[in-house]
Amino acid sequence: MTWLKRILGGLLLLILLVALALWLALRGSLAQLDGERALAALGAPVEAQRDARGYLTLTAEDRLDVARALGFVHAQERFFQMDLMRRNAAGELSALVGAKALPLDKARRMHRFRHRAELGIAALPAEERVLLDAYVSGVNAGLSALSNRPPEYLLLRQAPQPWVAADTILVAYGMYLDLQSSQGRDDIATGLLHDAVPADWYGFLTQHSADWQAAMDDSQVSAVPLPASPLPQALRTVKTACSDCSLRDARDLGSNNFAVAAAHGVDGRAIVADDMHLGLRSPGTWFKARMKWKDAAGSHDVAGVTLPGAPLLVAGSNGHIAWGFTNTTSDWADVVTLKLNAAGTHYMAGGVEKPLQRAVEHIEVAGGAPVDHVVLESEWGPVMPQKAAAGQAYVLRWVAHDREGMNLRLMNMETAANVDEAVQLAVGAGMPAQNLLVADAGGRIAWTVVGAMPRRTGGEDMDRPQDWSDGRPRWQGWLGTAEQPRIVDPADGRLWTANSRMVGGAALKVLGNGGYDLGARGQQIRDGLRAQDKFDEAGLHAIQLDHRALFHQRWRNLLLTQVLTPDFVAANGLADYRAEVEKSADAARPDAVGYLLVRSFRLQALKSLFAPLAGLLEARELKLSDLKMVPETPGWALIQAGRPDTLPADFKSWPELLQRAVLVSRSELVAKYGSVAASTWGADNTTSMRHPLSAALPALSGWLDQASQGMAGDSHMPRVHNHGHGQSERMVVSPGHEERGILVIPGGQSGHPMSPFYRGDHAAWLAGEPLPFLPGTTQHRLVLRP
Repeated sequence: MTWLKRILGGLLLLILLVALALWLALRGSLAQLDGERALAALGAPVEAQRDARGYLTLTAEDRLDVARALGFVHAQERFFQMDLMRRNAAGELSALVGAKALPLDKARRMHRFRHRAELGIAALPAEERVLLDAYVSGVNAGLSALSNRPPEYLLLRQAPQPWVAADTILVAYGMYLDLQSSQGRDDIATGLLHDAVPADWYGFLTQHSADWQAAMDDSQVSAVPLPASPLPQALRTVKTACSDCSLRDARDLGSNNFAVAAAHGVDGRAIVADDMHLGLRSPGTWFKARMKWKDAAGSHDVAGVTLPGAPLLVAGSNGHIAWGFTNTTSDWADVVTLKLNAAGTHYMAGGVEKPLQRAVEHIEVAGGAPVDHVVLESEWGPVMPQKAAAGQAYVLRWVAHDREGMNLRLMNMETAANVDEAVQLAVGAGMPAQNLLVADAGGRIAWTVVGAMPRRTGGEDMDRPQDWSDGRPRWQGWLGTAEQPRIVDPADGRLWTANSRMVGGAALKVLGNGGYDLGARGQQIRDGLRAQDKFDEAGLHAIQLDHRALFHQRWRNLLLTQVLTPDFVAANGLADYRAEVEKSADAARPDAVGYLLVRSFRLQALKSLFAPLAGLLEARELKLSDLKMVPETPGWALIQAGRPDTLPADFKSWPELLQRAVLVSRSELVAKYGSVAASTWGADNTTSMRHPLSAALPALSGWLDQASQGMAGDSHMPRVHNHGHGQSERMVVSPGHEERGILVIPGGQSGHPMSPFYRGDHAAWLAGEPLPFLPGTTQHRLVLRP
């Protein structure tokens, strides 16, 4: 037996040695937090301090040294995240993870963003290019300073590639892909709907909601009445069963921001609140940083959130102004229908045939042979993959493809002195167009759109594919300062945006419709702001966490008064279902069963109502969720009217449609959770913040993923959390009073699972607890020296 003991002992020792080697390898990729480190090109030493949660403070002699130091820290804490962002935008993921990423890479290559980024950096003004180069040098220094490559590369058996200037632009293009994700499919789907139904039905289906008005200028839209004619055939019969009939009546990738002027802020202070909604993952999107430096104008001290991969403060405060963003959900792309020759090689433009330009995109594939992917381009943009009629093709005209759509002018917000200057700086800033809300230390507030805005002409319906073959230019340059929509010093002293229609009239025509959110969320925020006269930071933070289900109450009442009749309840054993709807549908609480029942009933009813349209779109390789249509508005009107001639063919009566929606949705929940009582909103709506490699390494998922729990909130209320989409940060700050502010992110500062900062903010984010806007007491101090 001695030999067996020796073998087992040897194996145990070998396992321990392997574990120790792995532990040492992983520790070697942790960021340096203390001591000193040489950083080439610095003009003077920079201090990098971190508090207990890893909130970074950089103190430097000038802004270029701040950029170098920020790049250094970003690389040490988040390089793999940065790498994924640049590769996703460029269509280069296959080179990292293999052929399974080829379909996504090919879709991304249509935009040729690597090529556009290289052209864009060559045209940057000198002050932007020098800042970018300083940041790039810092990133590569930070990556080189790690004793070992980040752990994800060990698992993938890959080496991280150096950062180049174009990569930072690609990170910004990645935000375009997130925030303007329709990329023309919405126009094609809306055009298909237009051609499939009569004009009165098209207007009815695509109307803005008159029930949930939330524009900041208090402009109103009138409801488009239900047409007198019967339901069109395209909406009556399912000809092609859809595999994905899901609805999209909320733009979760969007955000809330709101502000009060001095008249409504305690102590006469203007305050901004901002919570940007994005897909939640580990690590999160944002990295908290405070940056201090000097220049000819004096000392600067800015704090807020940065985006790893970029050298700028994205949202925060500089002591004079505080600002935050939400997605405009306006119209920043058009689809052009090309008229092709018989060979498909030329298209008509201005009365002549012009050749389609052919670009070959070379895609590297890890573990496989490279693939060449051909992209065809017209003078208006690249040819889209969506099928068009014979002899035609679709082309995407998108702000992101133009040089004006991308630059680093947002850096000027860091030194803006007041709202007037901030609004002026917003014009022409190259980034995905956003609602900018800004407050200043003088107590003023303002709204405008930041980003390049095309000047459209021609008068066509820009929500559908257009024929530009006559050669008349429909985009004539970019809007200037005088043309930019804005609201400065509103009489109400309050501003809010939530991805719904922000304004009406001429300003709305300039902005267009990119698929506005319904407006229920914006209305709940507006009413919360008007419900009291004075706010402090805690009061605005409470609005960010408001999860009352006001939007769903009319569906709850419909269930209780018209659908769940005594006979229907008795015949189908729905007593427990009705009891939960009565007692727990008032808010999207984790323990609420009634909320999930009402929500599921609503979705099933609308899905049944629009299944024929979903099938029609899927037959053209599109989805119902691609449409610039909010199903709630026409769907609710149809249900309220209850006309037999507007009923889909699968149903004999409206009560049958609604009752079947109850039974189907209940059956699905019971199959998933075991019983009605177990079907809580929290069970359905978990945090699900997973690391990108977690699914491939299930044994390590508990280590890689953030703690998950059932979450409060949903799409149509201020606290947005909907199955993995939610508040990627919560910020509330008054410029000049940052010490009273709030800033919390999901997860933590670091992307390394062994870092003490990997989960630094997560518990507070889950619980809805505020964390200070400014860093706390310094726990770590690293000096970067020239």
